Amino acid sequence: MPKPRSAVVKMAPYSPPSAGREGKLRLDFNENTVGCSPQVLAFLKRKLTEEQLTIYPEYEATRQALSGYFQVPEDQFLITNGTDEAIQVLINTYVDNHDDVLILHPSYAMYRFYSEVAGADVRELSYRKEDLAFPVRGLISRIRPKTRAILISNPNNPTGTAIGIGDIVHILEAAPNAAVLIDEAYYEFYGVTALRLIDKYPNLYVSRTFSKAFGMAALRVGCLFSQAGNVKIMRKAQSPYSVNMLAALAVRAAVEDRTYVDAYVRDALAARELLYQGFTKRDIRYYSSHANFVLFEAGKRAIPVRDALRARGILVRDRSYELPGTVRVTAGTPAQAAQFFKALDEVWSVVRTEVKK
Repeated sequence: MPKPRSAVVKMAPYSPPSAGREGKLRLDFNENTVGCSPQVLAFLKRKLTEEQLTIYPEYEATRQALSGYFQVPEDQFLITNGTDEAIQVLINTYVDNHDDVLILHPSYAMYRFYSEVAGADVRELSYRKEDLAFPVRGLISRIRPKTRAILISNPNNPTGTAIGIGDIVHILEAAPNAAVLIDEAYYEFYGVTALRLIDKYPNLYVSRTFSKAFGMAALRVGCLFSQAGNVKIMRKAQSPYSVNMLAALAVRAAVEDRTYVDAYVRDALAARELLYQGFTKRDIRYYSSHANFVLFEAGKRAIPVRDALRARGILVRDRSYELPGTVRVTAGTPAQAAQFFKALDEVWSVVRTEVKK
């Protein structure tokens, strides 16, 4: 057998629990819980032809639409196959074998995944135990002259915590030799962006996705922003046709329907508030979130509660493998939050009795 690279052999496999989710109340992956804008499907039906499926994707119209939506010149961003490819392209461009990469824990698993594939030496810094706040001073103190990349989710998944522009600036100025990625997958629910800092900081990279608020996770499309010189270099490390034609078409319609996205975000924020109230009423500890999900503590009941809810058609995500006893629930709509608590009330005391046994 061919011998695989040692970096790949040493990696832990990543296998998200994604089977059998269709038809259930999906409060486990922080997706849009009601569907994408109807304009997206209508646009695809109008524009898609048999001939187009035989042609490699063309991105000119999509770049123009995204440039207008984000108010960023076309030469300052890449269209990517979701945030995953954005991370991969950044790592492939700037990180060599045994280079120093700094990430937070717990956070999005793909930061470590792509760094380890590249053979990087990954160092982790934990969120504060008492409140899961971002350890800004701790991160800055661990930056080295040889640090090549710093990967930050803002807001962070799964904690929901976030940092402001002032802290981002401090990190950028402390790490002039590193590619600093601010992953804004949950921007629509937070409203704070580092995108306007790009012209000032050549070491800043910002990613966005259409998998969350826009409801297009299946299409895998996002953007990676930076200064034009950086984007030109990164384009060399990106497959020329990594974003499929359906995704390139759909995103054009998605950014035109801002009313739909704004309405969904309002619903999600209202649902998040109801989750806070519901957990408080039931004396269940939770962590305040800047995203469309809430992390709560279930203790030894975490996995049994997850399984019991699944049996009732409601999916939540156990995060005990990173933060013992925690479960993450997506904030979808107020009606879905009520449905979640109705089911939780049915299983909570039963599971508690079983755990005691």
